[in-house]
Amino acid sequence: MKQSDDMGGGSAAALRCASVQFEPRPDDKAYNLAQIEQHLRAAAEQGAQVVAFPEMCLLGYWHLRRHPAERLRALAEPVDGPSVAAVRELALARGVAAGVGFLEAGEEGRLFNSYAVCLPDGRVHRHRKLHAFEHPAIDSGDAYTVFDTPWGVRMGVLICWDNNLVENVRATALMGASVLLAPHQTGGTDSRSPHGMRPIPVPLWRGRHQDPQAIEAELRGPSGREWLMRWLPSRAHDNGLFVVFSNGVGEDDGEIRTGNAMIIDPYGRILAETWKAGDDLVVADLDLTLLPLSTGRRWMQGRRPELYDILSRRFGDERAPRAARFATDPVPLRRRALDE
Repeated sequence: MKQSDDMGGGSAAALRCASVQFEPRPDDKAYNLAQIEQHLRAAAEQGAQVVAFPEMCLLGYWHLRRHPAERLRALAEPVDGPSVAAVRELALARGVAAGVGFLEAGEEGRLFNSYAVCLPDGRVHRHRKLHAFEHPAIDSGDAYTVFDTPWGVRMGVLICWDNNLVENVRATALMGASVLLAPHQTGGTDSRSPHGMRPIPVPLWRGRHQDPQAIEAELRGPSGREWLMRWLPSRAHDNGLFVVFSNGVGEDDGEIRTGNAMIIDPYGRILAETWKAGDDLVVADLDLTLLPLSTGRRWMQGRRPELYDILSRRFGDERAPRAARFATDPVPLRRRALDE
């Protein structure tokens, strides 16, 4: 594990953040809440003011695709339900902000892959994943989530695949976010792209205590950290914001999540990271004085919005997130614009 060298940020020009990776137990809210409490306590003892946990960490993730819709509705909770309320109490008691992923029971019986950020003043902000694909009964959200914090820093949330579409991070930055919480459940998937991720053999994970080097090589390799390095730092650099990347780790219904919890600065530099094959957290001080002159922020002032109509235009080949995620046919190359 590598951490930032200067861990002494008590000034208003710094914000100490922690990113947690852990292996949730499917449908075991009591166990997962206990893990959240343990890691939140450890992060707070290191002086963290913001602690980010993975996507859907209160319930587990990939196994949900096998549940019937009725089971999902039985497991789901509203944002003011008992699980988020428990995290809110932990945040209040520790004086920190805590972000956790959960299955939300929304209005009119709708379900959402959601993330709640519980602030130390008692407020709770909720983001609904914009590109949900996990289950036909889980809907996608339709709004960005950017909010003020007690430290004078605006924060945003994008869940997993939300971050892969560059427009989402740019929109979040344009709404004033300086820190992006990016909870994931990723790594070790069976990508259809010829140079994308590949599954990590389950026996390597189960033998991690006997051969830690073998599994750590996988977590740091093309299906883990190397894949993240192809795109994640650019989200921070190009938009002039800090990214707090949290991820699941370990077995997830036949796949191995790769962890790699990390914190990235507005220049795309990694301030803290771990490739541990197990539950872990990393902590770093965010030097907020880097923001005003960061390359991404200066470049964004050179935007020419009159040229960007094409970004919001429909071309007729758009697909719902689930259809796009599981499509097997190649995407045809566009040879001309619609109005040509």
